[in-house]
Amino acid sequence: MEYNWKTTVFQLIRFLIVILVLVAVYYLLKFSIPLLYPFIIGLIIALIINRPVNMIEKRTPLPRWAAVVIMLLLLIVIVLGAFTLLITQVVIEITHLIALMPIYIQDATDYVNKFITQEIITNFYDNLHYFYHSLDQGYQTKIEENIGLGLTKIAGAGTYLVNSLLSGIQAFLTSLPNAATVLVISLLGAFFISKDFYSMKQKTASLLPNLFKDRLSIVLGDLRKALFGFVKAQITLVSITGFIVVIGLIILRVEYAFTIGMITGILDLLPLLGTGFVFVPWIIYLFIKGNFSLVIGLSILYGVVIVQRQIMEPKIVAENIGLDPLVTLISLFVGLQLLGVVGLIVGPVSVVVISALINAHVFEDIWKFIKGV
Repeated sequence: MEYNWKTTVFQLIRFLIVILVLVAVYYLLKFSIPLLYPFIIGLIIALIINRPVNMIEKRTPLPRWAAVVIMLLLLIVIVLGAFTLLITQVVIEITHLIALMPIYIQDATDYVNKFITQEIITNFYDNLHYFYHSLDQGYQTKIEENIGLGLTKIAGAGTYLVNSLLSGIQAFLTSLPNAATVLVISLLGAFFISKDFYSMKQKTASLLPNLFKDRLSIVLGDLRKALFGFVKAQITLVSITGFIVVIGLIILRVEYAFTIGMITGILDLLPLLGTGFVFVPWIIYLFIKGNFSLVIGLSILYGVVIVQRQIMEPKIVAENIGLDPLVTLISLFVGLQLLGVVGLIVGPVSVVVISALINAHVFEDIWKFIKGV
């Protein structure tokens, strides 16, 4: 009996040690990530270019540092080139759109004026005016107060939206110098990490116990595969959405199909905003204008985009990060419910981390430590 009591105490102590270590790791990561995230970005870049660097180093007489410089420059040229092409096309189309905007605004204004001056609207206004003046003074005062309160709320909401927009622009402009600094540090970090990649890897491995080293190797391998898989999945989903929208708009003979499709694809990354931010106001505007054929076409296109996203996302994410589609769907939904938009990333990532720890037998080792086996 005494032996069982001591065993239980020791198991409880080991359990508390595990909890304290987990809490310490959590706070360590919470403190260190905001300070070290440029170097984490650098590590990701180094992992991306590692295979091409190895290939250049093996097939040419160039030293590794030169191969790293070549790949970093090539990566920068590709990213900046693609970004420049996209921005150029968007600017051209937006310039044309801005030039036509006064025509659209005048057209909408004329339509609203025509709608208001129609006899049915005039009769409705006359009836409403007669009904209002037939009420008691107390009811009239109450209606006026409610209308005034409603207008005040609308004005407040408008002011809030304008202030939010201006604050967002200010924050974006303010963040540009910091973003440039982070980019430079990340590229420098990627250079040094990639240049000494294998020596750093060997030194790090020599500091770790063999058991821990084996477990860590499995976990990092699974996480690396899942990270690139998740990024690939999101790029694939955005590309599919943008492609469908562009093709659909071309079929409907809508101008600026490329720009609208690209913007819609990017917004598709934000589920709470999503493609509806483009399609819903557009469809409402066309409905008011009476362009019912285009309303039907855009509604069908919007429905196709939503359906394909809901069907394809669990499957593509699951295939790229190595999870069961049902598990991926559950992680997406639970993450969305708990953390909102961020949860759509945190949910699958959390499942991947847990799966990697299970594959590396980490939980089994922790349980054996707690039991004292």
